Amino acid sequence: MSDKDRAILGDGLSILSQCRMLTGDIWQAHYGAAAIAGYFFVKANHLPGKVEEAVTAENQRMIAKYLQSGTVTGESLSVKSAESRILAALDDTIDGLHWVGHNVIYAAISLAALHELGGGLRHEAADIAELIASFTKTIPGRSWIGYSAAEVKRLTLDELDGIYEITDGNQLSDFILNELASYSVIYRAEAHHDLMGHMLTYSHALNILYDLGHHDYFHRGLPGLLKIVKVLRASSRLDPAEPIRIVSPVDRLPLLEAARSAYLPHQPEYWMGIDGAAIDWDFGHLFKFPFSFYHHWNRVSEAPAKAVENFRYIIHPVQTIIS
Repeated sequence: MSDKDRAILGDGLSILSQCRMLTGDIWQAHYGAAAIAGYFFVKANHLPGKVEEAVTAENQRMIAKYLQSGTVTGESLSVKSAESRILAALDDTIDGLHWVGHNVIYAAISLAALHELGGGLRHEAADIAELIASFTKTIPGRSWIGYSAAEVKRLTLDELDGIYEITDGNQLSDFILNELASYSVIYRAEAHHDLMGHMLTYSHALNILYDLGHHDYFHRGLPGLLKIVKVLRASSRLDPAEPIRIVSPVDRLPLLEAARSAYLPHQPEYWMGIDGAAIDWDFGHLFKFPFSFYHHWNRVSEAPAKAVENFRYIIHPVQTIIS
């Protein structure tokens, strides 16, 4: 990747670090994480030139919108020092489920960028650490099928869940792809297709931590991820004859089945006609969901065909909105 491409990583870290100062909350950091995801999606996959160009162009447009201009260059910081600050912040929340894993996602993707760049800026590492620390005492998420946020928080795993012990990143990727393959219907809802997308990104974040040598954080983070798995499994056993319990400020009944994308993100046709700005880059998921799905796909010997098929329903809203 060229220095110009690598500049995307620095911009992504800046957007992550600026989030709390500019907005007072945790969500604009989505676009910083997405910028970094777009860079690594291109780097990690053997994509056609047209796809690389399209991803990079959309990424740069997103950065131009969300990066605060006139950022002052600060004191540099080594990877080790920046990593220590971010992991110290994550330590307080890694054992639980907070906003469907965004504390882990932000931390892991920041560390991936810092390692790729060989270091970062002291003030940005401090701001990202503050962002991650702000997840303390936050809810598991806001949109659920069959559960309230409080019930998800109290949820435990037992032998009846049939979840085998996961010891490393390869096993986790295999497990997550098989989970994705298990759904017979995917609804277009924050509590369903979007939650499945975050199952992909949360598990990918844990794998990043594992690959960077932070095995303790990987294992501590698994119970929070597996709560999402358990909730999604329950949604696959819905009785059409019974009323669906949905707890969400944005999803409404009746739930509609998601439409299928004819193309996948490694294909040029997927990106043809996409206007990321028109859909606000689907809150960054335009880059994040493909980055994480292809990470898992690349990690196993062969992805279940049904997992690839179901992924089409998770990414389709990007195309239907702008077509």
